[in-house]
Amino acid sequence: MQRKDIAGNIDTGLLKILALVFMVTDHVGARIFRDVLELRIIGRMAFPLYVWCMVVGAVYTRDPVKYALRLLLAGVIAQPFYMLGLNHTWQQMNVMFTLLMGYIAVAGIRINRNGSRYWAPALMLMATGFVTVDYGYNGVMLAILLYLCREKRSAIAAVMAAFCLYWGNGSASVNQLFGYSLVQQGTLTGALMNMGVVRIFMKLQTLALLSLPLILWQREKRTPFPKWAAYAAYPGHLLILWIVQLLMEKTTLQAAQRLLFPFM
Repeated sequence: MQRKDIAGNIDTGLLKILALVFMVTDHVGARIFRDVLELRIIGRMAFPLYVWCMVVGAVYTRDPVKYALRLLLAGVIAQPFYMLGLNHTWQQMNVMFTLLMGYIAVAGIRINRNGSRYWAPALMLMATGFVTVDYGYNGVMLAILLYLCREKRSAIAAVMAAFCLYWGNGSASVNQLFGYSLVQQGTLTGALMNMGVVRIFMKLQTLALLSLPLILWQREKRTPFPKWAAYAAYPGHLLILWIVQLLMEKTTLQAAQRLLFPFM
């Protein structure tokens, strides 16, 4: 694979493996070890990596329609597992649909047919007001922005920094790591946290910026990771997560039935 108009990492095999590890870590933190904030911080890196892989895929794919259909099929298959593993409803769509909407927006820009470079991203952003998808408006916007700035590393870095600061503005502050208080008076970290420029970066969702070095890494080697494995890993880990919750008595079969069959 020759590098095209992409300045960042095109080793999507490696990025998908890392994103999967970060995502599993995040979900374990969300559903099993809910008091371990460090797991959620690690998990913030997963979504930007998946979005970047989608951007690379949009540039390199030979069949845009098949690419979109794969995302759609993966989303449909994963939905019940997403509901079970993370306690969501049929009205809350999983991240594969977010990536699909982002991809449609990007494909519209690339094809630029009948003004699609304008109406496709606008339509997908407006759709997030009617369809609830994981990460919502922000998720689709990140896909559009990363595609538009893909040709320059400096632009990628600037867009990621600005967007993550905006994204994390309403999220929880990170005041403690591994049992150590970052805001303790009389310490170096306490003094740093009192600085506004540091404090605004120490927000949970802002720390998605930790994924930036991996995105900017101009790695030429290709890591093999089959497409089917990348797609299957998403519902697969959610099923395992649900089973673990059952064994730990954090959920029940009756709760699963209510989620999957709410009208019965």
